[in-house]
Amino acid sequence: MKVILVAPLRKKARDSNVIKKNIFNVPPVGLLNVAAITPEDVEIEIVDENVVHIDYQKKTDLVGISVMSASANRAYEIADKFRGLGIPVVLGGTHPSLMFDEAIEHADSIVVGEAEGIWERLLEDFKREGKSGLKKKYENSSKPELKAVPFPRYQIARQSGKYLFTNLLNITRGCPHNCSFCSVTRLLGRKLRLRPINDVVEHIQELMTREDGKKPTLKDRFFIFVDDNIMANKKYAKELFRALIPLKILWVSQTSINSAYDDELLDLAAESGCKGVFVGLESISDESLREIGKQQNKIEFYREGIKKFHKRGIFVEGAFIFGFDNDGTDVFEKTVEFVNEMKLDGVQYTILTPLPGTDFYDKIEKENRFIDRDWTKYDTVHTVFAPKNMNPEQLQRGLYWAYKKTYSLGGILRRTSAALWEKKRWKFFLLLVAFNLGYRRSFKYMFKIAALPKEVANLSEGSLLPYSVRPPSLE
Repeated sequence: MKVILVAPLRKKARDSNVIKKNIFNVPPVGLLNVAAITPEDVEIEIVDENVVHIDYQKKTDLVGISVMSASANRAYEIADKFRGLGIPVVLGGTHPSLMFDEAIEHADSIVVGEAEGIWERLLEDFKREGKSGLKKKYENSSKPELKAVPFPRYQIARQSGKYLFTNLLNITRGCPHNCSFCSVTRLLGRKLRLRPINDVVEHIQELMTREDGKKPTLKDRFFIFVDDNIMANKKYAKELFRALIPLKILWVSQTSINSAYDDELLDLAAESGCKGVFVGLESISDESLREIGKQQNKIEFYREGIKKFHKRGIFVEGAFIFGFDNDGTDVFEKTVEFVNEMKLDGVQYTILTPLPGTDFYDKIEKENRFIDRDWTKYDTVHTVFAPKNMNPEQLQRGLYWAYKKTYSLGGILRRTSAALWEKKRWKFFLLLVAFNLGYRRSFKYMFKIAALPKEVANLSEGSLLPYSVRPPSLE
């Protein structure tokens, strides 16, 4: 029996004949997790449409597709094509889990929530009775404990040769917070589930062991922990970091700015090899933070927190969201100024997006503020609802303007040059600049494939004046 697992592009089918090489492509961890729980007598092939084309003529018994909201339309096209060839299709991931009635129109079965414990049951049903044995819905009644969950099958990604980094793993699942724009707690719960630390250490050692017997290279020693908040449970995080110190690895992950309140935690993180963190700062407005239920973020601590990370040689990529009810057209200029002042090493900007399963989605639905139901636009780059204090075009242009200013060559140097004067970061200055140049290339490509109106995507640097000087307009 053979199963093909597909990670679809966000673009539509007519555009998928062009695959752009992206240095930031990483393997689809969710599908590697599914592969890990698949019985050994089932042959698995993973097709990541971001790096390879789908061969619809390849023989397979079953197709599984992982779906996010932004890729839903493309996933449905793929599913419909396979089903048209007589091959049954299973959909899973965040979007089908939260939009079952819509997704089941394009599938023979839906995996709702986490796959562990139900994917195996689905395969047994299929082996026994074929397509007719598949239930419409497979759903866990409880959250799987991570001590019983195998690590992803990294060898599949490594053998493909398509990814720069393949050492990605979840150490925890869940998030204690409940931000209104995020569906993590709806799917994974607010209780933080933790892998046994000994298992994590043994697995990392295994991943670093080379078949040729040579010492691990820098690439072998580099890990991305794809947790929503690696330091959410401080006691566990401290024990984990102590256990990682002897391994001499380098790692990056996501955490909260509030981790910086604990000096011991940051000391241990740095000593264990932490070189970078992705931090959801979200906004420089207290009112906006209250709007999304993220009052734990204190803007007055941002500067000190970032300095604490920097002092220990840890780079910080800050994430900001535009489009809150409190945001006017001056938010873009103010945020870019703040980013430069904070000397953030990397920056991600997104448009507030009402994703299914979130409180924000319910709010926009109730207030009748949706202006676009095309799932391909739910990629945090497009405006799909009516903002309160600007028009949709202003929000769209503002996002592009902020990226252009932040990742201009001058903007990059303004932010990164501070690393040259810091004892624990100057050695990585050239790597930091290279990262920013890579991000500059990626954001340009991101807007290109987003198919924004030419008036937005082709704006020259000179036309992108601060909004306090000239309000944006597409008219």
